[in-house]
Amino acid sequence: MAEFSEEDQRILDYLHESIAQGNSYFRAKRIADSIGLSAKQVGARLPRLADSADDIEIEKWGRARSTTWRVTLG
Repeated sequence: MAEFSEEDQRILDYLHESIAQGNSYFRAKRIADSIGLSAKQVGARLPRLADSADDIEIEKWGRARSTTWRVTLG
């Protein structure tokens, strides 16, 4: 399993909790507001987490005003 920074782990924890509640689509700003990071910090980490997280699938889903990410259990 990959080593994650404290910020990366906070993002992953948030995503796991949200998936358990039935959510699948996220925007960086929504995640950031919930865990106390900036949307830019979250947005920069999500592509890297998509490559390194083993237990969830993070996929760039759509881009309107901001990127939407689809997250499912892997």
